[in-house]
Amino acid sequence: MIQPIAIVTGGSRGLGKNAALKLAAKGTDLILTYHSNAQAAAAVVGEIERAGAKAVALQLDVSDVSQFAGFAEQVRQQLKDVWQRDNFDYLLNNAGVGLYAPYADTSEAQFDEMMNIHLKGPFFLTQRLLPLMKDGGRILNVSSGLARFALPGSSTYAAMKGAMEVLTRYQAKELGARGITANIIAPGAIETDFGGGRVRDDAQMNRFVASQTALGRVGLPDDIGDAIAALLSDELRWMNAQRIEVSGGMFL
Repeated sequence: MIQPIAIVTGGSRGLGKNAALKLAAKGTDLILTYHSNAQAAAAVVGEIERAGAKAVALQLDVSDVSQFAGFAEQVRQQLKDVWQRDNFDYLLNNAGVGLYAPYADTSEAQFDEMMNIHLKGPFFLTQRLLPLMKDGGRILNVSSGLARFALPGSSTYAAMKGAMEVLTRYQAKELGARGITANIIAPGAIETDFGGGRVRDDAQMNRFVASQTALGRVGLPDDIGDAIAALLSDELRWMNAQRIEVSGGMFL
């Protein structure tokens, strides 16, 4: 049986790393991207290989569309050299950074950064990789609980995630002829280094989030990694154009 191959952007840390390891444990090979920390990416590749899967790590700035053609060519070459294949199966658009700034004080530069990373980047990277995606493949985008509920300071970040939710439905509609599904996962607050580690390291914030969550705690990386692995499983092949919030029931 040929193992599926997943491309995970931002796979060297945080939720991307966790998702990559969970996918590897279920028999999926990985192509990871990292922004600047090659050593961390190499360590994740090592973990994946110890789990019995194949993996490579490629540098990519998802905010820089000019890199995408070269990146796609690197992917094509790795598929040929490592897997003797000309296509891959899954794309997880995970890479991102947070922004906490009041709406009234948000600068154009901050807005553009969020747009380039969280909307323009996934839009055109997915487009560029479509010729390499297997018919019947899967796109899984990443949103946020903040696209459903509003917390001051997250307007720009959340707006881009909301746009990704709309885009996901259009991807599902337009790519269905190739058997490609598109869904979007919306994590709630998770204990990672995302956004400076605020949810993990700020005890007051952690307690507040837990108090507003039906299951009574803040999310952990495994909660999201396991969900991503499940969403990309064959058992959910008929799910399409859906927003799946994985937040433990925040702000119900």
